[in-house]
Amino acid sequence: MNKSTSQAPERSLDQRMEALRRANEIRSLRAQLKRDLKDGNVQIASVISDPPEYVQTAKVFDMLIAVPKYGKVKATRFLNHCRISQGKTIGGLSERQRSELVDLLDH
Repeated sequence: MNKSTSQAPERSLDQRMEALRRANEIRSLRAQLKRDLKDGNVQIASVISDPPEYVQTAKVFDMLIAVPKYGKVKATRFLNHCRISQGKTIGGLSERQRSELVDLLDH
């Protein structure tokens, strides 16, 4: 039998350790950002309009619910209003989606 299933390429231990280190760094940066959003030190509109590199692959929904008084219902309403999927990442937003969401959050 011929196996034609695609597999991820083999990675060396160094490559795996580097990927793990980078993933942990991104997780801790995102956790700090969520704390800053919760404390009001950072505005969600500024994160969405000009996102740092480590937030590009974060889900918009997850960042919205980190903001005080923005629960799942309000976050869903914002995303639906701007025609944005709940699974959309911040880096994956189109210019229209990004500007509509920032305008909505600024009001």
